[in-house]
Amino acid sequence: MNHKPLQCTLRPLTASVAARIVALTLLLGTCLEAAAAMAPTAEAGPAVPSGSVIQVVIGLVTVLALLGGISWLLKRFSPLRGTGSGLIRIVGGAAVGQRERIVLVEVGSTWLLVGVAPGQVRALHTMPKSETAHTPDTPAPSDQVFANWLRRISEKRGNA
Repeated sequence: MNHKPLQCTLRPLTASVAARIVALTLLLGTCLEAAAAMAPTAEAGPAVPSGSVIQVVIGLVTVLALLGGISWLLKRFSPLRGTGSGLIRIVGGAAVGQRERIVLVEVGSTWLLVGVAPGQVRALHTMPKSETAHTPDTPAPSDQVFANWLRRISEKRGNA
């Protein structure tokens, strides 16, 4: 009998899921508060003051909102992780859409421009590695060559 390993993937917290969690938490807090109000009171006072239940619910919602916000920020603003050594190195990249990126990868003495989208990776252009050092203010000559090539390709696709 052929068995496949169990795969478990965690999906990012979406706004609709977060809204449902908040709504369920508030509903639970309201139910707990109503149950505490209906419970018979002893002369010593209520076992769970209603103010503390509301305080716990507000604290829980705050912590969940902070976790969601921090995870979104980390996902949105995390830099590309490239290895500094080895045969393949990520030189740079830029976001061109919400989920699409262009990445410049160095493989040996060649630079590959790769388009990365969900479920797809495509080589867009190949060029020799630039040996000249350049500062961020002045673009390297290979950058100008690539910029001209990209402009020509864009014009051809725009006119076609």
